[in-house]
Amino acid sequence: MSRKRRMFDIDIPEMNEMEVGKTPDRALRRGPMASAISENASSLRDRKEAEEGIRAENDRLAQEFVRLKRDGLVTDRIPLDSVVTDMLLRDRKPGADEELDELKLSIREIGLSNPIRVEARPDGRYELIQGMRRLLAFRSLLEDTGDAAFASIPAGIVPAGGKLETSYRRMVDENLVRKDISFAEMAALARAYAADPVNECPEVSDAVAVLFKSATYTKRSYIRAFAELLMRLDKVLAHPQAIPRNLGVDLKRMMDRDETLVARVATALRAEPDRDSAREVEILRGFTEGAGGLPTGKTAPAAARPRKAKTTFQVSTGAGVARCNASHGRLELQDDRDFSAIDRARLQQAIAAFYAALET
Repeated sequence: MSRKRRMFDIDIPEMNEMEVGKTPDRALRRGPMASAISENASSLRDRKEAEEGIRAENDRLAQEFVRLKRDGLVTDRIPLDSVVTDMLLRDRKPGADEELDELKLSIREIGLSNPIRVEARPDGRYELIQGMRRLLAFRSLLEDTGDAAFASIPAGIVPAGGKLETSYRRMVDENLVRKDISFAEMAALARAYAADPVNECPEVSDAVAVLFKSATYTKRSYIRAFAELLMRLDKVLAHPQAIPRNLGVDLKRMMDRDETLVARVATALRAEPDRDSAREVEILRGFTEGAGGLPTGKTAPAAARPRKAKTTFQVSTGAGVARCNASHGRLELQDDRDFSAIDRARLQQAIAAFYAALET
């Protein structure tokens, strides 16, 4: 007895029922394994594209950071004791800054609006390029308060290796807008810059052209005139920063025409070693204008009127405290009130009463 073969019922479509070029739907069906492999490959492609996008963005940000850092636009807080001022000669006058208290008050109330600018050094410290007053204000605040908030200062950091001339230009250009900087201070910086062999700029006139390139031609000519004046009177001027622009320029031009004038000015200044800035300007002006019809350089008889030391004190008023500076022929009152707003007759009466009180 033979076994019958078991036939499977397979539904095969007739050839004439199939559309040409079209695969039957059942042929498109894939098993679970094939679907998983396909989905995994698609996921890997998406992940690779995402990673490539992230790497491209990171590269762009890194290049942007390098550019900003190179331009000194990267700002960070750096330790106050890591900032040094060794590289550049400063154009600020020596002595206490009378307006530093105003800057300190502003920093305490609203913070530092404009970060200092420094150059990174190989030893991990930072060389100050711009912001001497801001640095001094932070140091003073730290000393006054002991607050750790003032132990570091916001700074724009320039990479090391920049040109020294560029650093000087950055310092000078910032200070050109200061109202209190004198032509004598700018001239002193130009002389010091020319005297340093590192700068390869032996002539003062060349130093002025390099440092004050952003200034007008007229202003550079004034600075050169003051540099020449300081050179001629270097050892006798005690308050060069107080010399007005026109006086200094006129005096230098007179010295160009009269070689004996330098010696006469020096003699007049040495005759009064204890003079203050106002008296020094008065002596110099006597040589350019002639005081009281006397020969040029002869100021009103200083020898006949003994000079007294300058006296400084404070007086309590109803509105606060008035600061007073008294010297020979001069009395200054500094107060927060607007004296120009006071009625003229009333102000005149008060001054008259003041003198009457002095006489009695």
